[in-house]
Amino acid sequence: MKIHGQDRPVRWSAEFGRRFLISVDTEEEFDWDAPFQRSGHTTISVPMLRRFQEFIEKYQVKPAYFVDYSIITNPEAVAFLKTVAEQKTAEIGVHLHPWVNPPFDERVNDHNSFAGNLPKELEEQKLVELRDTIRAKIGITPTIYRAGRYGIGPHTAELLIKHAFVMDSSIRPRFDYSGEGGPDFLAVGSEPFWWDGDKQLLEVPLTTIYSGLLRKQPGLVAALMEKSPLANALLSRSKMLERIPLTPEGVSARETKEAIDVALDDDLRLLVFSFHSPSLSPGHTPYVRTAEDLDGFYDWWREVLDHLQTRNVKPVDIHELVQAAAGA
Repeated sequence: MKIHGQDRPVRWSAEFGRRFLISVDTEEEFDWDAPFQRSGHTTISVPMLRRFQEFIEKYQVKPAYFVDYSIITNPEAVAFLKTVAEQKTAEIGVHLHPWVNPPFDERVNDHNSFAGNLPKELEEQKLVELRDTIRAKIGITPTIYRAGRYGIGPHTAELLIKHAFVMDSSIRPRFDYSGEGGPDFLAVGSEPFWWDGDKQLLEVPLTTIYSGLLRKQPGLVAALMEKSPLANALLSRSKMLERIPLTPEGVSARETKEAIDVALDDDLRLLVFSFHSPSLSPGHTPYVRTAEDLDGFYDWWREVLDHLQTRNVKPVDIHELVQAAAGA
């Protein structure tokens, strides 16, 4: 499924300023290189959510935790999420991993790991089951969504509107997952937009920035970078065109600060950061293998958050964000 840029962009008021949002794909640990399976995963990193929350609160940031079924059925995770929901120090959203989310009516494979590839009725059943389980466990009804593996499909927006979701954050701009059966976001930028004319569902893409001499005219070069690791490496090293997602996973603080500056120069008013919760504990993602890597993870945040403060980019919570977009 190829996603194109939308014709209903959000036009922020001057009062909105320049803001940033931190989002966490809150999920089980599994081998990213192995075939998908319904069982055999762990939730070892759950206790580390509290450490990150305590850390980020010092910066007066209210993160958004997009929670999948394995997490919401973990008692320790439920206790943590219930606490931050009651204290209103974080937002809770839905994060759909089809392979671990009932009902289990599909085959487990790469194609079906993208929820948007499922039959419409099954995608809806899984979405509602997860939403209702979160509500039953922690006492709030989530209205924000991110598809696992960024796997939106032709019916996703319609289903989210039907079930009173107000925000989706499934799009990862400038990335193409069509080779695995997923969506193609190469033609989509990082600017938020409305899926519908009635402003019922706000799309808040993750932020990906092009840096380099060709950043204003990426065109076919970006598609070549996506399909050829060699071309990607050559263009990045030559500084002709470099794709920088805002994440501590595989991106240095130096690159991230450069991307922030480019985004602000281009008048991008909202920056959306993301990472996977298993990176909060060593040994569960390719990005945090050791205790030293984890120290580096937090150092990354300190450096980037200090840079945001220097550039007068302030945190925003979901409620404020949606209200500001609707009023824009």
